[in-house]
Amino acid sequence: MLVLTSDSLRGYGLNRIFNFVKQAGYGGVDLAIDFKNYDSQNTEYVKLLSDQYQIPVVAIQVPQISSPKKIQEVVKMAKTLGTRIIVIQPPKIFDFKYIQWLKNEIPKIRQKENISIALENAPSETFLGIIPEHAMGNVNEMKKFKHACIDTTRVAQKHDDLIRIYKTLKKYLVHVHLSNVKLGKQYYLPNEGILPIESFLTKLKQDSWPGNIAVKVNPKFLNAGDDEKVLKTLLDVKKFYDTYFTNVQVMASATPEQEEAEEAGTPKKGLF
Repeated sequence: MLVLTSDSLRGYGLNRIFNFVKQAGYGGVDLAIDFKNYDSQNTEYVKLLSDQYQIPVVAIQVPQISSPKKIQEVVKMAKTLGTRIIVIQPPKIFDFKYIQWLKNEIPKIRQKENISIALENAPSETFLGIIPEHAMGNVNEMKKFKHACIDTTRVAQKHDDLIRIYKTLKKYLVHVHLSNVKLGKQYYLPNEGILPIESFLTKLKQDSWPGNIAVKVNPKFLNAGDDEKVLKTLLDVKKFYDTYFTNVQVMASATPEQEEAEEAGTPKKGLF
């Protein structure tokens, strides 16, 4: 299902954001918690808007700078809203206590609360151009964490192959933050840019991937501030999504042997 992250329209109030989502025919909101924006933390208000517009909050994003207490508060919020996915950010590399808490306690919270808490791939920032700023942000660490979220712009930042990253994390992938990169501009509209978003969406559909795809772009590329242009741009993105995901015909699933052959770069037998 195509949804919209609330930070794609940062600067608008939540009421306006839910209204845009409703008008554009998106299926839900991916709520970005901002600890300086009290509306985004007000569970009762968010639930009121969700009920009023009949738009579910399908995921909640926890900010980069967080803590065990903040995550537990978001879990409580998610339970009230009926939200099944929480996306957390890779911790800073020297925040050892927080890192251990995430590794040790998140699995227990998942089991107790029956909720998915997913780790997003890290941005590309480094110290001295060598040491990554974030821990747990590479694909191997994400696999160990078991629940993953892919941010497509961050894949481009690291010059990784989007399709290969998806195939590596497919078993663990619960959420996607969709955007593109165009002329060096990050978090651009999905339907324009250098990433193979068309192939990515089609691969998700062919694999019958069951999660939500959340458009997460810089507000200026949605023409924030001009309501008419915002709505038109959202509709254009949805049309793109429908072309490469909704309307794609699903072929017969490949066998495990065929998938292994594809990973190894050899032709898949029996598909032609």
